Amino acid sequence: MNSEPNKDRILMALQKGSLKLQGQFVNSSNYTFLGLLTYEDLKFEVVYKPTRGQRPLWDFPDRTLTKREVAAFVVSEALGWELVPPTVYRRQKTPLGSGSLQRYIHHNPEYHYFNFSPEDRQRLRPVVLFDLLINNADRKGGHVLVDNYNHLWLIDHGVCFHVEHKLRTVIWDFAGEAIPQPLLDDLARFELELEEKKQVYENLKHLLSAAEITALQRRSHMLRALGTFPHPDIRRRSYPWPPV
Repeated sequence: MNSEPNKDRILMALQKGSLKLQGQFVNSSNYTFLGLLTYEDLKFEVVYKPTRGQRPLWDFPDRTLTKREVAAFVVSEALGWELVPPTVYRRQKTPLGSGSLQRYIHHNPEYHYFNFSPEDRQRLRPVVLFDLLINNADRKGGHVLVDNYNHLWLIDHGVCFHVEHKLRTVIWDFAGEAIPQPLLDDLARFELELEEKKQVYENLKHLLSAAEITALQRRSHMLRALGTFPHPDIRRRSYPWPPV
């Protein structure tokens, strides 16, 4: 992505740029808007999710979903996997108040997990491990995007990081397989950074509760100890609805 602006500049733009709403995603469960962000010589589209537009859920604390969107980006970056588009929690100069702001990924919406090529299916091991780690309760097929540069991106992480087991995903391709050692090494490094309260911990403590961070660390340890991708739990609903 040589023509892409520097990621730090994108994050700065997300925090400080001028935001103008372009439209609303009407099929979203919570208020979600497409916006145009302008900052210095940068101009790009963003997805804006205002905190006050969240529908209350019985099992997630109120007004926390947008911060979970940002936490998913923080974890993805700490692992070095670059799975989640640049995302920030912005408090000022937004049309409907504080919320998450994420760079919009241009993609073909008709190309998703259920019609991925075999080659693209094989690229999903980090995706599966990421969802296991963050305890994603809603990985639909349409939440995995391939951009114009053939980069895989993941979106919609509002219902992640619960302390209780909530995993629901359509991607079970690698169940029973060994987790590749480089991915396990990334988990080990991530765990250590949380234990030593390095920058990733400092970033997450403003987005998640202490119990949720502890649970995240515990899941990382469990996945490394297991060493294989798990099978769906037949005792509970392991697939989201709708699947796309």
